[in-house]
Parts: sequence; structure tokens; C-alpha cells
Amino acid sequence: MSPGNTPLMAAYTSPDNKPFTITKPIEPSPPASASASAPAQKTAYLQALRSAVADTQEQINKELTARMGEDAARGSAQAGALGADEQKEEENYGEEAQDEE
Repeated sequence: MSPGNTPLMAAYTSPDNKPFTITKPIEPSPPASASASAPAQKTAYLQALRSAVADTQEQINKELTARMGEDAARGSAQAGALGADEQKEEENYGEEAQDEE
């Protein structure tokens, strides 16, 4: 990156998962006082920025999906077998419970 460039950066930290940082270099935006080619420069800049954001979002989604899998595996290992009442609560979560008589 040349001096003056500000990268697009996303950082993730969690007490339970390893952190990650994603950095995408982007060119600086065209100066406000530009010539007749300013609209083309601005359009090119915005297209590059949009692409960098989409790539960053895709990487973030992959990283977080992997961490969700790790969390689920860790939760399953810690929870072990649920009791009968806990299992019933899990199955009926969000629904009105009907008492069986």
C-alpha cells in the first residue's frame, strides 16, 4: 500500500474462539477538486470499494461459519446427554406446552 491509503479492515475477537483480521487494500478516493475525468475515477473507486467489501464479507461469513461449527461441537461435548425434561423443553421451545393428563 502506498502512503495515504487506508485499507478496508475487519477484526474479530472472542473469548472462546481464535481471533482473525481481514485486510483489503483499497486505493484512496479521488480528490474532491478533480478534472473532467472525476466521474469515471469516482465510479472506478466505488466499484473497487464495493468489490473489496463483498470479498471481505464473504471471508467473514466463512470464518464465522467455521467458528459456529466449533462452538456447536464444543457445546455438544460439554452438554452430554440431556435429561428427559430438558429434552422435552428443547423440542417444545417457543411453543405453548400442553400438559399431558
